[in-house]
Amino acid sequence: MRRLSARRSASAWPGGTALTREVFWFVVIGVASTVAQALLYWVLRHWSPPILANFGSLLVVTVLNTEANRRLTFRGSAVRVLQAHLAAGGLFVLAYLVTSGAVLLFRYYRPTASPAAETLVLAPSFALVTVVRFTVLRMVVFRRRHR
Repeated sequence: MRRLSARRSASAWPGGTALTREVFWFVVIGVASTVAQALLYWVLRHWSPPILANFGSLLVVTVLNTEANRRLTFRGSAVRVLQAHLAAGGLFVLAYLVTSGAVLLFRYYRPTASPAAETLVLAPSFALVTVVRFTVLRMVVFRRRHR
């Protein structure tokens, strides 16, 4: 089986820019990450309190999201695996605070809400976290030199 090169030039992509490819993969990975995080939260929430379910789902999805972005969205970058995951770890703290705040606020106003209702409230928070993760990682970790 022929393996595709991870260092294809941007001109090989429709549209011809690295940003076009990055945005495409960001959307694909972002949607998949949001869906995965919502499903995982919903499953974990049946056995654990909201804060632990959020922590578990966010931890798993952050690792997978970072690796997917490293391999697909920002492929060809010179950033090492450890450096990318350490940066994502810092973003994990911010993401955990945002999503935990959302679920705790919702639980405050709706203490008898079902895990499904919590998940529906958290989905936009998960999506926001994904956008912030992409933006920060692109600007700080995977910055490209256009010189």
